[in-house]
Amino acid sequence: MAEQSQRIGRTAMMLALTDQEEELMKNENVVWCVGKVGTMDAQKVVAAIETAAKQNGVINGALYREVHSLYHATLEAIQGVTRGHVQLGDVLRTVGLRFAVVRGKPYKNVNEGDWIAVALYGTIGAPIKGSEHESAGLGINHI
Repeated sequence: MAEQSQRIGRTAMMLALTDQEEELMKNENVVWCVGKVGTMDAQKVVAAIETAAKQNGVINGALYREVHSLYHATLEAIQGVTRGHVQLGDVLRTVGLRFAVVRGKPYKNVNEGDWIAVALYGTIGAPIKGSEHESAGLGINHI
């Protein structure tokens, strides 16, 4: 099992929950980014996370395996937010999410390679102000 300081999922969730990311990450040996997305379209959630990860050097957008790994971690996180059904607008649901993407080596054996974690935290509900509730999701995948 990974040591506490090497738990990229825990780090990603903490990043998604805080607005003091610089303080939280000052001693972490990972690559990371954070962002926000609000939409009724699950594809826009995926696009926002992928764009942020590429622009901040968390993944290399020219390498399919890195983009593919991020995609699967993102879908897993979205399933957590949507309770297993990756549907938003088509069932009249909207999300307002803060996201974090963390890339690191969670195992002592460096030959296990890099892994990526995507954490989502925010609200989901009917597209009526005040009709939403909190939700969170976490996805982790190897690169």
